[in-house]
Amino acid sequence: MSETLSPPPDAAALAALQQRTIWVLSLGQVLGGLAFGATVSVGAILAAQVSGDEALSGWATASVTLGTAATAVPLAALARRRGRRPALAVGMLIALVGVGMVVTAVGVWSFPLLIAGFLLIGAGQAANLQSRFAAADLATDTSRARDLSIVIWATTIGAVLGPNLVGPGEAIGHMLGMPQLTGAYVFTVITQGLGVVLYLVFLRPDPLTTAQRVTAHHAASGNRIAHADQPMAARYAILAVAGAHVVMVSVMAMTPVHLEHAGATIQIIGLTISLHIAGMYALSPVFGMLADRLGRLAVIMIGQVLLVAALLTAALGQHSTAAVTVALILLGLGWSATTVSGAALLTEASAEQWRTRRQGHNDLIMSLVGGIGAILAGLVLASIDYGGLALVALVVVAAVIVCAPLGRMRTGEGAPARTGASSRDA
Repeated sequence: MSETLSPPPDAAALAALQQRTIWVLSLGQVLGGLAFGATVSVGAILAAQVSGDEALSGWATASVTLGTAATAVPLAALARRRGRRPALAVGMLIALVGVGMVVTAVGVWSFPLLIAGFLLIGAGQAANLQSRFAAADLATDTSRARDLSIVIWATTIGAVLGPNLVGPGEAIGHMLGMPQLTGAYVFTVITQGLGVVLYLVFLRPDPLTTAQRVTAHHAASGNRIAHADQPMAARYAILAVAGAHVVMVSVMAMTPVHLEHAGATIQIIGLTISLHIAGMYALSPVFGMLADRLGRLAVIMIGQVLLVAALLTAALGQHSTAAVTVALILLGLGWSATTVSGAALLTEASAEQWRTRRQGHNDLIMSLVGGIGAILAGLVLASIDYGGLALVALVVVAAVIVCAPLGRMRTGEGAPARTGASSRDA
């Protein structure tokens, strides 16, 4: 409580703290990306093998995303009460328990236990998602998208390497007597554990509690800034992010199964997923800078164009491994542009008292629809093949484009202004 009531840092100290926070969050995203990349690469295959039914292969990714949905709001509430540091650490600890359950499930050939493990692993992904909002806690309006995108970009390193740890992981797993295809989870345990230590030790002072102190201090001083709460724009931001996520998850989750049917090796599948994840994260700073320059809505539309290109490439080139790889890269780029811009729009459209709650709801909704999409994608794949799945996903993109006018930030509204002396109350 004393930390909450103590005077906030001055402007120079806040700027230095923001830079430190970005570095810590970025390293945490590298570690989290390693864990997530390994999980995505073999999850669908494990689900198909353990269940004995390829139509259930989408349950692996679906369970991770549903687990993310289930923990997004509680972790956001924990962050609002206690700060980002304990929230991020708790999410990664829950994921560690899930990894142990997955390995055990494959060993005893239990599909329900496997799904339960993937659900818990989703908490780690919820923590990874919350990191991008943590990067915005102390950011200014002119750099918010860039700061978000830098943390998202850091995921590239771990996420690209993660799927390619399947081969080395198998060798280690064989030496340790682990079940087939679970060796990569050794790396998941190590990286998640390091992530917990990183956040608990180095994410100090906590960015969110510091931002809350700044806001409370300026409110007590009678200072205000002319940012009205704009719920319609905030809702559109959530729609855009959720739409891009369900499209990305649905197609990406079925790609390993589709490529395996086409005769691709596990190494080719891992490379394809690596390139897809690189598309998700590698150019995020570019999209962040564009969003700060061109506006949030403009870059969301760029994301939709990239998603359309990805889906058409997947549909028309489904029998070509090269075409599928290109489609997955474009899919990642479209997701990146929409997620970076959407997160910035959601933050700016929300007054301080609603911001953390809406951020939690955003992660809940995007993960929930992603999980449902992955489940339905398995059924669609079994019914009308991979190309048909891509064409069905175009409907979601069309809905986001049609609703774009709702995302315009409006000035001169009579809604209550956001408290704070500067835009550092984000």
